[in-house]
Amino acid sequence: MQQTALILGSSGRFGRASAEAFAAAGWQVRRFDRARDDLMQAARGADVIVNGWNPAYPDWATNVPHLTRQVIAAAKAHDATVIVPGNVYVYGDGSPQVFDLTTPHAATNPLGRIRIEMEQAYRASGVRTILLRAGDFIDTQASGNWFDLMMTPKIAQGRFTYPGRRDIPHAWAYLPDMARAAVMLAERRDTLNRYEEVGFPGYTLSGDEMAAALEQVTGRALRVKPLNWLPLRLAAPVWKMGRCLVEMRYLWNLPHRIGAVRFDALLPGFRHTPLDKALASALPQVALRPAPAAQPSRSTQISR
Repeated sequence: MQQTALILGSSGRFGRASAEAFAAAGWQVRRFDRARDDLMQAARGADVIVNGWNPAYPDWATNVPHLTRQVIAAAKAHDATVIVPGNVYVYGDGSPQVFDLTTPHAATNPLGRIRIEMEQAYRASGVRTILLRAGDFIDTQASGNWFDLMMTPKIAQGRFTYPGRRDIPHAWAYLPDMARAAVMLAERRDTLNRYEEVGFPGYTLSGDEMAAALEQVTGRALRVKPLNWLPLRLAAPVWKMGRCLVEMRYLWNLPHRIGAVRFDALLPGFRHTPLDKALASALPQVALRPAPAAQPSRSTQISR
């Protein structure tokens, strides 16, 4: 019997990738439209609800608790499993380098506290929940994330901007891989804990390692520039988004990676996309130098 996934936020990053991954795996996919659909009705008959809703940072305090309550109510009413893309915001400055199930959720900043409370709500609800936690996204299209908006917009001109310390590890997740893992976990949801938190290991790269990988992919030497945070700090008092970006700056100076123990136990043999292929798919074509054209053999050369 074909299974059904209801995708919330199907035009966003994780929602879009999940809709594609569930469809590719043979699931029936329903894309929720907030302008015309009713969530309680849309969830009828759904086996899985993918919560890809992600309001803009300044709207988190108002919208995240409300949306969380809606999703929990719909999942309870229809006995559906909720899949939530978790992030690393729950971990405070000074956390140990490996983020895993034993790492305290000790963030004290506003955005971190909102995510902590959201996760607590799912855990306390009794709804079957899979929280797949990952680092920053590498997407297959420009979607306003750190990678495409801040770091690589000038890569075709040979410039790569990095927001923090270049010598420490940082967690990254290739969205198609993360979504594919979500499908695989959904397909074995009946064997998981009622609330299952799984770290998605993805790639762990320092800023210098990311720059070197991008040089290999683009075929060009890159000038690595530090992100100038001063304009964001100056704008923060009057620009809410700027204030939120500055608030999360500490993660760029905090060495971290996602622990893989639980992920490897549940999905042994999962094959991550090679880093060079992931990066190539995330960059605009103009940034990728075409391979040199093959020279014709002597037998096919046109004589003058």
